[in-house]
Amino acid sequence: MNIGVKICGLSTRNDVDAAVHGGAQFVGFMFFPPSPRNVHPELASDLGLHVPKSVKKVAVVVNPSDEEIAVILDSLNADMLQLHGNESPDRVADIRRQSGCAIIKTISVSSTEDVSAAKQYEGVADMLLYDAKAQADDALPGGNAYAFDWTLLADINPALPWFLAGGLNAGNLAEAVSASGARHVDVSSGVETVRGIKDPQKIAAFLSAAGGL
Repeated sequence: MNIGVKICGLSTRNDVDAAVHGGAQFVGFMFFPPSPRNVHPELASDLGLHVPKSVKKVAVVVNPSDEEIAVILDSLNADMLQLHGNESPDRVADIRRQSGCAIIKTISVSSTEDVSAAKQYEGVADMLLYDAKAQADDALPGGNAYAFDWTLLADINPALPWFLAGGLNAGNLAEAVSASGARHVDVSSGVETVRGIKDPQKIAAFLSAAGGL
């Protein structure tokens, strides 16, 4: 099985090099000031220079304005936008049309009803990303190291390709992929020493684990 991997929340040159050289197909840059993984447009512009064209650059945003998107795309020249907020299908369609970027829409999951709700985005997004739903007192909508019941995804048949995210690491990746049927996975906290600080060795271990599936 060939598993596509996105290493998300990169904020240093070492992070980018570890992801790219390890074989990641996607690299994610967080544009959300409350996040410890947030990058400013100037930093994102510099980091993006070290990402080869064969690797997709993903700008992760949360309920962004049109102005914020314009600044981000001007700095990063992203291939994809990941919408990680509560953007409606109409808003997703607007962003897709105005930006010209492929769209990954995050679906927050804790139940079968959440999984079913993803269908409303099938006509307006290019990929979906199923992540564990944040808790009421969490400051961030994702990247909280939570996992959800992966078997909720086992029998889905979405019209779009999709990522599995939430609480993944090198140790549980094989089980998560087996239980969910995922063909793409996304990791952030699972390759960190502390929240917001990536560990190149953990990135390498995660990519190696994915390569063995």
